[in-house]
Amino acid sequence: MFRRFFLFLLFLSGLLAPVLSQTTRPNIIYIMADDLGYADLSCYGRKDYKTPNLDKLAGQGVKFMNAYAASSLCTPTRTAFMTGRYPARTPVGLMEPLRGRHKDSIVGLTPDYTSVATLLKKSGYETYLIGKWHLGFGPQYSPNKNGYDYFFGFHSGGNDYISHSNRKGQGDLYENETPVKKEGYLTDIWREKAVEIIKEKHGKPFFLSIMFNAPHWPWQAPGDNRYPDSWDWDSGGTKEKFAAMMKSMDDAVGKIMQAIDDENIAGNTLVIFTSDNGGEEFSDMGVYSGGKDQLWEGGIREPAFARWPGVIPANSITQQETITMDWTATILAVAGAKPDPSFPPDGINLLPICTGKEKAIERTFYWRLFQSTKQKAIRQGNWKYLQTEDGEFLFNLVDDPGEKKDMKEKFPDLFEQLKKKYGEWEMGVLKPVEL
Repeated sequence: MFRRFFLFLLFLSGLLAPVLSQTTRPNIIYIMADDLGYADLSCYGRKDYKTPNLDKLAGQGVKFMNAYAASSLCTPTRTAFMTGRYPARTPVGLMEPLRGRHKDSIVGLTPDYTSVATLLKKSGYETYLIGKWHLGFGPQYSPNKNGYDYFFGFHSGGNDYISHSNRKGQGDLYENETPVKKEGYLTDIWREKAVEIIKEKHGKPFFLSIMFNAPHWPWQAPGDNRYPDSWDWDSGGTKEKFAAMMKSMDDAVGKIMQAIDDENIAGNTLVIFTSDNGGEEFSDMGVYSGGKDQLWEGGIREPAFARWPGVIPANSITQQETITMDWTATILAVAGAKPDPSFPPDGINLLPICTGKEKAIERTFYWRLFQSTKQKAIRQGNWKYLQTEDGEFLFNLVDDPGEKKDMKEKFPDLFEQLKKKYGEWEMGVLKPVEL
C-alpha cells in the first residue's frame, strides 16, 4: 500500500513539475533609456536635477559601475539585446543606425535571427514591448514578427513626443502592426501601457520590454507643442528642457515600480534598467570622454542596475564589466530558456555576480563603428585599444578612465597584442556596410 502511494506521489509530482516551474519563474521587466549618458542619473553623479525613483530602484538591487552598451548608437545596441550577440553578427546591426533612406527600408530584424522574446515565448512567457523599436520599418520586421505577443510603440529612431510623428512628419505610433492615434506625451503613454500590462491577470510569467525614447531628441517636455516642420530635431534644446524630460521618465519608472508593489509581485519580478548608448549635448558623461557615435568611453559607458528582492541584495555595487548581450543571457538563464544553438550567445549570465555568489571576472569586449565615423575598440581587463580618425591609442581605464594618457609607447607589446586580437575578432563578424 505504501509503495503504491509513493509511486502515485512520484507520478503526481511529474505532472505538476512543469506547472510549478512555470508559476515560480519570475516576471522580467527590461527598461532601456535612449541616449542616457553615464552620469545622467543623480545616483551616478548628476548634480543639476534629481532622479529619485531611479535612484531608489538602483539602491534596491545591484548597481554596475562598469556597464557598457554594445554600440554607441541605437540600432546596433538594440540588435545586440534582441539577439544576445554582437551587432556585427546580424545585418540590421550593421546599420549605424537605421535611418529614413530607401535602402534602410529593406533591412530589419527578422525571425532568421532568433530574438530573446521568441525564446522566452517558447519557454512559456507572455511577451510585451512598449516604446521604441528602431529595428525595421516594415511589418515584416515588426516586434510581433520577432516574438512579441503585444507591441505598442513606434518604429523609427526618433518620434515627436506630442504629435507622435517621425522626422518626415508621418504618423508613427502602432498597436501591434496597426497604426493608431492617441493623445498624450509619449513617456506618459509608455508608463500607462506598462502599468496596464503589469496589472493584467497573467496565466504565465511575463517579459515586458519598456523602451523609453527619453531623453532622445526632439527636445520636448510635457506640455510643449509639437516641433515645427521648419525645426531640425536636434536643435531647440536647453538643460532645463532636458531635466524636464528626465523627470518625466523618472516619474514613469516610479509609477511602474508602484504598480509592481500594488500587484504584490515584487518578490517574483526581476527589473533591469540600462541605456542604449552615451548621451548628447545636454548629457553628463562624468569623467568619461566623448559621447554618442564615438567609441571613447563616454559613447559606450552606461548606468545599469538590477533589482530582484530576496534574490539580489539591496544596496550592492559591483565593478564587474558588463555589456548589453549579458542582459540577454541573464534573462534567458533566469527564465530557464535555452539559447538558439545556431546563434551562440556573446554574453554571460550575470545573476551569480548580482547575487554575490561569484566574484567579478575579467572580460573582453569589442566595438566597431564604420558609417558616420570610423572607429574600433577592444577592452580586455583594465586595458583598452582604441582606433579613431585621429590615430591609435592604448589606455589603462582603471588609472585613466578619462582616456587622457596614451600608453602605447610605454607598453608596445600589449598594444600590438590587443590590436591583433581585435583583428581576429573582426574576421569572424560581418563586413561593414557603406553609407
